Amino acid sequence: MKRNCIDIITLGCSKNLVDSEKLIHQLELNGFEVTHDAEDPKGEIAIVNTCGFIGDAKEESINMILELAQRKQKGKLKQLIVMGCLSQRYLQELKVELPEVDCFYGKFDWEQIITDLKGTYHKEACNERRLTTPSHYAYLKISEGCNRHCAYCAIPIITGKQKSHSIKEIVAEVESLVAKGVKEFQVIAQELTGYGTDLYGKQMIAPLIERIAEVPGVEWIRLHYAYPTNFPMELLQVMKRHKNVCKYLDIALQHISDSQLSAMRRHINRQQTYNLIETIRREVPGIHLRTTLMVGFPGETEEDFKELLDFVKWAKFERMGAFAYSEEEGTYAAEHYKDDVSEEVKQVRLSKLMRLQQQISEEVQQSKVGQTLKAIIDREEGDYFIGRTEFDSPEVDPEVLFKKTDSPNLKPGMFVQAKIENADEFDLYARIEERTN
Repeated sequence: MKRNCIDIITLGCSKNLVDSEKLIHQLELNGFEVTHDAEDPKGEIAIVNTCGFIGDAKEESINMILELAQRKQKGKLKQLIVMGCLSQRYLQELKVELPEVDCFYGKFDWEQIITDLKGTYHKEACNERRLTTPSHYAYLKISEGCNRHCAYCAIPIITGKQKSHSIKEIVAEVESLVAKGVKEFQVIAQELTGYGTDLYGKQMIAPLIERIAEVPGVEWIRLHYAYPTNFPMELLQVMKRHKNVCKYLDIALQHISDSQLSAMRRHINRQQTYNLIETIRREVPGIHLRTTLMVGFPGETEEDFKELLDFVKWAKFERMGAFAYSEEEGTYAAEHYKDDVSEEVKQVRLSKLMRLQQQISEEVQQSKVGQTLKAIIDREEGDYFIGRTEFDSPEVDPEVLFKKTDSPNLKPGMFVQAKIENADEFDLYARIEERTN
């Protein structure tokens, strides 16, 4: 056990990661040594930043807490602290079920955590953080919470209503990160297309991205977690005007059949969804769309699922994730619908959907062979330097591999022009045509 040392373990999404980064900075201002996601934690204090979104994420959080509780019982840990979405939602239940945990905190109780650790919370540094990502990219969280209240989703229960950060505050954060060497920004929110409605009375995502794009030193901006209903079309014009706004959009659609969309309370229908995809692809040629789809929601019929398959065949999403519905207590669906699709049927549908997407992904990857694409180098691994194109977000999308023997002296954060020579389902293989910085 290392004294005055804290290990922080972050579970769940990149929004949680930003929270951890801000907490790390506050702890370091108070003289603590902090490690993040260490393979072999050695600190006397461990803080688990939990996820409570769906069943699998909750199980992962509980398992991590139990693993650290065992370390504590063996005398390898002095204090175990739990924070984040899971404890925000189930605070009282967790206190009873996990007595090994010394303190539980909600998602936004950073100031109390610092105070209880005998430190001082520095409000003037509340937006500063220590990056845990490679130094050339960062996640940029522009708001908290969500106002959408989809039938299946527990996020509004956990995080509350949308609270947007001001444009001035966000731009200042971008400028600060650029000064530290960040070139690429993954713009994230629970639902970014509603950004600004609480502060400015209207959607302000397009003006915000325009302002970020104008900051000197910002090379790439990538947009995550858009919502299809009332999509702000002016955002597409910003993409067209600014080369540093990547032709990439992460927009969760969930389903396509009218009955399912209505039951999910998505406030959009089948035809509107088709029209939206057509408009996005027409206005921003070459854009790569990432979406998330759900199977097995209450009432989903074979005909509904066939509609979903036909939609995926038509849309040819460059990136797609999918999951089977799991009932979350407290949600509209849990209180009003019967979970009437069997687990076996859910898994069969999920497998069929992902097999279809695998074929589409292979076609998309192969279509890039012979092209020259701008790429950024993330790291070296074995015999390769690993990078990404503007169409690839960290952690979740395909990568570009460069043989070290063909591409010596590359460094993380370096941009190159990559000639794509080969491809498989997951990765592109390329050689350097030109180094751009």
